[in-house]
Amino acid sequence: MDLLLFVRTHLSFLKSWPDWIVYVLVVFVFAFAILNTLVAPLTGISTYIERRLAGRVQYRWGPNRVGFRSLLASLPITRWMARLADKQPFKFLGSKIPGGLLQFAADGLKLFMKEDIVPTGADKMMFKLSPYIVLAGSFAAFAVFPVSHGCSATNLNIGIFYVIAISSLVVPGILMAGWGSANKWSLFGGMRSAAQIVSYEIPVGIALLTTVMLAGTMNMNEIVTAQRSGYGIESAGALGWFAFRYGGLMLIPFLIYFIGGCAEVNRTPFDLPEAESELVSGYHTEYSGFRWSFFFMAEYSNMFAVGAIATTMFLGGPLPPYPVQWTEALFAGMNPNLALILRFTEGFAWFFAKSYFFVLVMIHMRWTLPRYRVDQLMGLCYKVLIPIALTWFVIMCGVKMFRMETTLPRATAAVEAHR
Repeated sequence: MDLLLFVRTHLSFLKSWPDWIVYVLVVFVFAFAILNTLVAPLTGISTYIERRLAGRVQYRWGPNRVGFRSLLASLPITRWMARLADKQPFKFLGSKIPGGLLQFAADGLKLFMKEDIVPTGADKMMFKLSPYIVLAGSFAAFAVFPVSHGCSATNLNIGIFYVIAISSLVVPGILMAGWGSANKWSLFGGMRSAAQIVSYEIPVGIALLTTVMLAGTMNMNEIVTAQRSGYGIESAGALGWFAFRYGGLMLIPFLIYFIGGCAEVNRTPFDLPEAESELVSGYHTEYSGFRWSFFFMAEYSNMFAVGAIATTMFLGGPLPPYPVQWTEALFAGMNPNLALILRFTEGFAWFFAKSYFFVLVMIHMRWTLPRYRVDQLMGLCYKVLIPIALTWFVIMCGVKMFRMETTLPRATAAVEAHR
C-alpha cells in the first residue's frame, strides 16, 4: 500500500481529515524522516567509508583520530570514562572499533559553523538558490522508491518517469551555480556537467525503457511485483529479477544503466565537471560552509538513488534472493502488527543492502580508475552506449513479441477448455 493509505488505516483520528491535509502531512513527515534518518547519516557514513578506503588504496590510515574516546576525553564530565577505556578489558574492546568514526560528525559541525561567503561579483539570487535546487532534485526522487514490500511514499503510475524527470532538476541547479558564481572555472564546470548529464540520460532512459517494456508498467511497485516470478516459477527468488531473466540478456541494459548512472552523478572516471587538475573544483569552486555541504549531500543522495533505481528495475527491489513466500509463511502465524514490522524490516534491509552495494562500487571506482578526457567521455556515450542500448532494446522487443506469440495460443486454448 502507499503511505497515505497506510496512515489512514492505522491512525483512525485522521480518517475525518481532508485528503489534501493528510497528504501534505504525510509527505512532509516522510521527507523529514528520509532527510534526517537516511540522506544526512548516509552521506556522513559514506564519506567515512570512502576516506578509509582511499587511505587503504594510497597506503595510509585515513581518518583514525576523531572517535568515541576522543569525544569522551574532550568533555570534563566524561573524562573518567576515557581513563576507564585505557584499562582492560575495555582497552581490548576499544581496539576492535575502527578509529575516526565521528569524523563525519566533526566535519558537519565545522561546515555548519564556517562563514557563508558570497563572491562580490556573483549573481546573489542564483548563487544562493542553486544548492537548494540541486538537493531538491536529488531528494525528491526518493518519494516513489518501493523501500519495502509495497511501501512507498507515493504510488505513482508513472513512477520511473517521475524519477527521470525530477532528477533533471539537478541540471539547471548546476548551471545556476556555475553562472551565478562569476567564476570562469565554475562556469566551465557547470557547462560540462549539463552537457554530460543531458547526454548520458539518453542511454540511461533507453536501458530503463527496456525494463518498462518487459514489465508493461512504469509503476515501480508493479515493476517489483513483476519480478516475483520467472522462468515459469511462481516464486523464483533471484531468478525472477529482470537482470537474470531471458537467459541473461538483460545484463547488457543493466550494465549500460549503471555506467550511465555513474556518469550522471559525476563520479570518477566521469568527474570532469569537478576535475581539480583543470577547474579547481568545478561548479562549486566558490561555495563554502553549509551551502557547499548541500552539493555534497546531493552527490551522495544521487549515488544512492542510482543504486535504488538499479535495484528496483533490475534486482527485484525489496524482494529477497530466496522465494518471498518462505518468509510470508513464517510471518503468517505471528501477531499481525509484529508480522507487519518484520515484513517491512526484511524488505527494507534487502532494498538498502542492494542499493548501497552500488554506492560502494562507485566509491571503489573513484580510487582505482583514471579520469576520462572530454572527447572520450562523449565518445563513450554517443558511439558506444547509445547504439548498444538501442540495439538491445530492439532485440528485447523481439524477444517479448516471440514470447507473446508462443504463450497466446496456450492461453486461448486454456480459456476455451475452461468454457
